[in-house]
Amino acid sequence: MGNMVQANSISDAFNGAFGWDVKIIGAVLAVVAGLIFIGGVKRIASVTEKLVPIMAILYVVVGFVLIFMNISHLPSVFGEIFACAFAPKAVWGGMAGVAVAQAARYGIARGLFSNEAGMGSTPHAHAVANVAHPVEQGVLGIIAVFIDTFVVLNITVFTVMSSGVLDNNFVEGGANLRGISLVQAAFAEHFLGSWGYPFIAVCLLFFAFSTVIGWYYFGESNIRYLFGAKALLPYQLLVMAFIFTGSVLKIDLVWELSDFFNGIMVIPNLIAILFLSNKVARLLKEYNEGIAYDREKFLN
Repeated sequence: MGNMVQANSISDAFNGAFGWDVKIIGAVLAVVAGLIFIGGVKRIASVTEKLVPIMAILYVVVGFVLIFMNISHLPSVFGEIFACAFAPKAVWGGMAGVAVAQAARYGIARGLFSNEAGMGSTPHAHAVANVAHPVEQGVLGIIAVFIDTFVVLNITVFTVMSSGVLDNNFVEGGANLRGISLVQAAFAEHFLGSWGYPFIAVCLLFFAFSTVIGWYYFGESNIRYLFGAKALLPYQLLVMAFIFTGSVLKIDLVWELSDFFNGIMVIPNLIAILFLSNKVARLLKEYNEGIAYDREKFLN
């Protein structure tokens, strides 16, 4: 379901930047993804792997530049954040339990979608890493969550809030901008002008599409283990269908579906984490004491 959100963001970004029909964008994404899934165009995956770090660095740099250009707005940005968090309305709603429940629901859901901490979707990647001790890879996983949540996401937040698009109630086509369109408007408003929309669209294409490919391969490893290679083709077709569907559906429905299925993934994974917590604690203790990792001892 995460692939639906990524596809929806890509189609929305390119629709806003170039006016392309979301159905055409969705169809192209699904076909290209399908070719990569079956190994027909491995070069595309290879190029994406090289370009994503470059685009990520470029996005971070441009975001910092935009925030610096609007640095005089940062005090009001922090003020707005705290005002919304501790406003009387929020306090009274919290006393009734409504605001707290809503804040927890959307805060946890968006955080989970962003960094996937505790969801069990990234151990496939960490498990193939060549490290002397698994604790080292675990620390890298924690750092990745920190960078994603506290660095990259906050760059987007402060870029949007300091640009003034929210204060001005920025309107396009008679409706308030949402999702990736809001980020595009922020980059276009005070920095890149008309280039803001295509810049974000291209960045998102590499970020989101590489995520689609990565999530596919995580799923493929599970399908191979559970059902064998014969189940790969139906799985590939199903993923392609979800990519196209996600491109054309309304953003609210796509997010609701994604939140629901992410929650389903979390439940069994958290249970497994609880059962493995003793082994994790033992590994960390051995690592801190300088004891070499013994794989056979750990597995037994």
